[in-house]
Amino acid sequence: MKRYTIVTRPDEVSLSLEDQIRHDLNNHGYIEDKEKPDVVFVVGGDGTFIYAVHQFFKQLNKVRFYGIHTGTLGFYTDYRDSEYDEFMETFLNHEYEEATYPILQAYTGKETYYAVNEIRIENAARTQVLDVYVNTVPFEKIRGTGILVCTQLGSTAYNRSLGGAVIQEGLDLIEMCEIAGIHHSKYRSLGAPIIMKSDTVLDFYATSFKGALLGADADVYTFTDETKVTISSCSNLKVRMLRGRKVSYYSRLKSLF
Repeated sequence: MKRYTIVTRPDEVSLSLEDQIRHDLNNHGYIEDKEKPDVVFVVGGDGTFIYAVHQFFKQLNKVRFYGIHTGTLGFYTDYRDSEYDEFMETFLNHEYEEATYPILQAYTGKETYYAVNEIRIENAARTQVLDVYVNTVPFEKIRGTGILVCTQLGSTAYNRSLGGAVIQEGLDLIEMCEIAGIHHSKYRSLGAPIIMKSDTVLDFYATSFKGALLGADADVYTFTDETKVTISSCSNLKVRMLRGRKVSYYSRLKSLF
């Protein structure tokens, strides 16, 4: 792994670290390659990490990501900026382990969209009605602002703010959570987040997605005349991360929440 690039949050601390990483890697014979890197160094926060993954989606099976956090310790990194020496030594001495994390995909019949944290169907213009099928079996009808499906990594993000469960690291699961569901005597759905096996396939049918948006992490897409969205884990794409020192998942939770 001799080719690298750096994706950096544009703040003073992060940009200074970028210069230091470039200097140290070049001194050890590494070559900066912004098009086809072997390793993407990520400097910033968890949002920067997700942004970097989206930048290199077409190369996910070939590229690895290695991050350092310029703030509180995140879920995608093992080192803070104050621990730079250990961060760099771990990489240069090949003392890391490679871990893989799942990708979600949403297929609309026209396009496929990918996400690390979550995929959302959201409609702020009107009540969105969705018929939900789980592995082709009718499950429920949801009325509200929409629906969110997340990975284990994404369970601590938007999903958590909706009242979804936080899923422990290492569990290969996905979670579905309603967004502002409407529940009364005539219309009622499960009304609670549901955690499912990672190979679950979710189909969402609607007579119309007018006014709705499909969100894939920070990216947002409009619907045209689609009437179905299929969301599932992507079988042929994974995020490949280099992990250094062991940090307890619960320590990360405690530091962030």
